[in-house]
Amino acid sequence: MKQFLLLLVTAGISYAGNSLYSLQHNGVDTKHTDGKSYHVEREISPKCYDVPITPSAIWEGDFAGKEVPKECKASYVQTVGVIYPLQIKEGVETFAELEVLRFIDEMQTKKDYLLVDSRGGDWYESETIPGATNIWFAVLKEPNVFPEEFAEMLKVIGVSQRKDGSYDFTEAKTLLMFCNGPWCGQSPVAILAFMKMGYPVEKLKWYRSGLHGWKSLSLTTTRKQ
Repeated sequence: MKQFLLLLVTAGISYAGNSLYSLQHNGVDTKHTDGKSYHVEREISPKCYDVPITPSAIWEGDFAGKEVPKECKASYVQTVGVIYPLQIKEGVETFAELEVLRFIDEMQTKKDYLLVDSRGGDWYESETIPGATNIWFAVLKEPNVFPEEFAEMLKVIGVSQRKDGSYDFTEAKTLLMFCNGPWCGQSPVAILAFMKMGYPVEKLKWYRSGLHGWKSLSLTTTRKQ
């Protein structure tokens, strides 16, 4: 952590006095849909504390002629999908990692907050952000194909459907949606489908970096337990 703290000091950021910054190391507690409790934090092995911040260390996994410990490295497929813009639609707030941590923390007491993984069930079961609820984007895109799943989804997000087919958003929850990464179109499709329904735009949030960005910063996932 010495390298990280050094960066904060040199950047002129007051780390200790800012609760948003501290969330990544103090962590937040949440329960997942599998019934397990998780402590979500930035998971950094002590072996990584002394890895110097140099081009060869960060991008090539090598420092002073020695390989960076495997606990300090990660790799992902980076060549799929298309890169989405920072703002998916006017009015939809885009979140970064610390804001997601704060949302998860607040979600423990604000029952009208819901972290939503919009990927398919197999992706969700494989690995996700602790505390996330799975709402497959295809259910929103093709509600007539998945009528039972769509009806159940409406209950989960606090929306009711009137006899005339319109929706009552009086009890609608604030949704923070994500998928695989800034190259993944599943959460954008879901957000646009919600907007088409008339969902209040101020209650739609987007974590653009998704699981790709989350894992790249060594934040806790359901696979960690």
